[in-house]
Amino acid sequence: MNDDTSPLEESLRSAAPLDPGAWERTRRELAARAEAEDLVDVAFERHDSPLGPILLGATPEGLVRVGLPSEDEDAVLDELARRVSARVLFAPRDAVTRARRQLDEYFGGWRRAFDVELDWRLTAGFRREVLRATAQIPYGQTASYRQVATQAGSPAAVRAAGTALATNPLPILVPCHRVLRSDGALGSYRGGPEAKAQLLCLEGAV
Repeated sequence: MNDDTSPLEESLRSAAPLDPGAWERTRRELAARAEAEDLVDVAFERHDSPLGPILLGATPEGLVRVGLPSEDEDAVLDELARRVSARVLFAPRDAVTRARRQLDEYFGGWRRAFDVELDWRLTAGFRREVLRATAQIPYGQTASYRQVATQAGSPAAVRAAGTALATNPLPILVPCHRVLRSDGALGSYRGGPEAKAQLLCLEGAV
């Protein structure tokens, strides 16, 4: 052994390569233990989609956040830590598992409505009412910003409705992509105009 090499360094050099599968099994075991001991307030996973990687976060109450590919993942996780709980962990949870399966079915063209419990805590007041109204827009159909504002109880609050939709914490499942400007233009979308057009095209709405 070289005089400049510590026993720890020498041990690491001679150790067998680590098995990535073993790391994954250990991670899942630790995550399951943390979940069983009620140490996780927000569990999240990543999910591949035709739009790109989607981040799904859930509390015990249901899915609380859908992070689209255009969003910075660290910023989404920071938002969850600040606004929900600092106990955020990459771990499985039933609501996330169901959302992943149903998203695959949706993008595959054979699911038209989602059946996943939602946790609405990241939105409140008029914004929440706008999103609840948006959740009622049928697959393959669209509505205007004024229509959802009216459904939410404030016909004149079109701009506020637009803000609610632009900050929707649960895109796709709460289909804000189905809300267009009165002239038929796409309008803004958290995931960007290309993603909005892609979702509308998938549903045959454009």
